[in-house]
Amino acid sequence: MPLANGDAVAGSPLVAPGKKPLDHRNALEYLENAYKHQDGLDIQTLLDSKSNGGLTYNDFLILPGYIGFPASEVALDTPVTKRISLKTPLLSSPMDTVTEHSMAIHMALLGGLGVIHHNCSAEDQAEMVRKVKRFENGFILDPVVLSPTTTVSEAKQLKEKWGFGGFPVTEKGTLRSRLIGMITTRDIQFHPNPSDPVTRVMSTDLVTAPSGTTLAEANAVLSKSKKGKLPIVDSSHKLISLLSRSDLMKNLHYPLASKLPHSKQLICAAAIGTRPEDKERLQKLADAGLDIVVLDSSQGNSIFQIQMIQYIKKHFPQLDVIGGNVVTVAQAANLIAAGVDGLRIGMGSGSACITQEVMAVGRPQAASVYNVSKFAALFGVPCIADGGIQNVGHIVKGLALGASTVMMGGLLAGTTESPGNYFVSHEGKLVKAYRGMGSIDAMEDKKAGSSTKAAMKSDAGKARYFSEGDRLLVAQGVSGSVLDRGSVTKFVPYLLAGLQHSLQDIGTRSLAALRDGVRDGEVRFELRTVSAQAEGNVHGLHSFDKKLYS
Repeated sequence: MPLANGDAVAGSPLVAPGKKPLDHRNALEYLENAYKHQDGLDIQTLLDSKSNGGLTYNDFLILPGYIGFPASEVALDTPVTKRISLKTPLLSSPMDTVTEHSMAIHMALLGGLGVIHHNCSAEDQAEMVRKVKRFENGFILDPVVLSPTTTVSEAKQLKEKWGFGGFPVTEKGTLRSRLIGMITTRDIQFHPNPSDPVTRVMSTDLVTAPSGTTLAEANAVLSKSKKGKLPIVDSSHKLISLLSRSDLMKNLHYPLASKLPHSKQLICAAAIGTRPEDKERLQKLADAGLDIVVLDSSQGNSIFQIQMIQYIKKHFPQLDVIGGNVVTVAQAANLIAAGVDGLRIGMGSGSACITQEVMAVGRPQAASVYNVSKFAALFGVPCIADGGIQNVGHIVKGLALGASTVMMGGLLAGTTESPGNYFVSHEGKLVKAYRGMGSIDAMEDKKAGSSTKAAMKSDAGKARYFSEGDRLLVAQGVSGSVLDRGSVTKFVPYLLAGLQHSLQDIGTRSLAALRDGVRDGEVRFELRTVSAQAEGNVHGLHSFDKKLYS
């Protein structure tokens, strides 16, 4: 019996007079029978533009579900194209202040994908692709091979070029020639005469494995030896392939790495435009080992992109093509019909983008992601929620609305692996430069070639916004700076841990289960008023320190 000020009170103060409380043991049965409507809204009601207008990520919340499992069990596997899946749903944007080879390598190692920008020469972009593809291997089928006449100085130059110093030496300096030795960094590091041939300093006491050895068997041999490389040779001792100890360590430290199943190389994606000269760029990228090509345009529903998709599908069938950007079903339908393997969704929602303000064209990101993803799913085409991602919550919402992955620009621009140098702001904070590809700075950048008029007309910023022939450039982006976020090797795991905990709160064990729950109406949503948004953020404090992870 309830007590009030120490005295027993007849009945319950929460129940109407004359009625008794229900038996608590029947609460679940009563919920099922008496409550015909669930809490919150289903996805269709939430994203009904006629009733609620166009929504973005901050305009709603996902209601919690039942937790019956630890966050560590939440699976984040997800497709990025029709043929390729990732262990984590995070992509870095093809912007020249976000993704070059370092970002692409580390995003792939962490289970995501980095899309290399194209605001540079085709040769420079192809070189970045090669660096990604050579960073990790299973059997290295095209190793850099030295000849007996190669000098110590040339070996050092190759180390500077490729970032590693272990090279096999064969009689003819080619693959499938008789192996005679191995050169390592220790062999050449302090050698006094740089003009000496590598045969003077190379190691001849080699541990090898015969052709036909499986990758698991070769890894076992390499782990037991004290060598850095394991050459694979045929019965005539001719070099067939190579295995690296560093790749063993990468497998140990990065179990989620996005790799091709056959070669064990990191998956690499790069962006191109839709101009005729981009066909030549694509050939160089394909020769360098590219896996996924992203057609980079602010408005992807164009004859130029459709023709480029058809060209790639005909001449480069081994490549997966991601089209975009799109925000409507009609835009998406044209690109899906042309044969895209994935779509990017977003127009004007990026932190450094002003397309919606300047051009009055675009769509709120939540409405875009939901409508396009729902349509694309009918054809088995995965979608990328590109833009507007400011925190873990936005990642969760983008995925709940139907996107298979999310693409981030500004959120990753302040990390160590992004291009550019740190500097100290006027407020004394450590920052890095960040700019939208539609900014005047990006559109006037000369990195796409030289300072010639032709080169300046062909940079990625102008091409993305169809401004190549304009005498007067109209900015659709801004330049600025972002705070230092440290290395992606710490920041991305924080994002992934937050994503797992969020799905745990929702009560779903995987991204696939989240999408199913949203589609079936089991995962519910609630609109947020302006007051609710203020309440859901930090409030009422004199001062605070917002430390996101440790």
